[in-house]
Amino acid sequence: MTSIDPNAPPFVPDDFVAPRAFDCAGLRLRPLDVEHNERDYAAWSSSIEHIKTTPGFAGEDWPHPMSLADNERDLARHAADFVARRGFTYTVLDRDDAVVGCVYIYPARDSRHDARVRSWVRADCAARDAALYRAVRDWLRDGWPFERVEYAPRVPRSRST
Repeated sequence: MTSIDPNAPPFVPDDFVAPRAFDCAGLRLRPLDVEHNERDYAAWSSSIEHIKTTPGFAGEDWPHPMSLADNERDLARHAADFVARRGFTYTVLDRDDAVVGCVYIYPARDSRHDARVRSWVRADCAARDAALYRAVRDWLRDGWPFERVEYAPRVPRSRST
């Protein structure tokens, strides 16, 4: 996923407290941590091709096959980024505590944006992607200290008849 220098400074103001929870669209966002490893691994590894077609993930090096142990190290890195305020990754949980997806909030790669945000949902939860996108977009606008966020919009899926 996003690789941040472990010595990078926080990218949010000192007085900003990153939310530890956000509930929206029947989903719950919580900081991603190693406690989610098995559920997170099952979610993304069953949906690699779907995630690669999700706006914001084209041309990225993740997702790619890796071991459960490698995934745990990746989650530990995301958790360390959250604590150090270098980046904020949230697991997306449904009402049954199953991992449905993730939301990543990291520094932008260009000077036109303050933050780069990406999110994905499991292939079997694809119908929830647009609602998650809208809720996160509004949450960022209303509760985060960013003026210019790069977050690939969702195009409504056409309905088959």
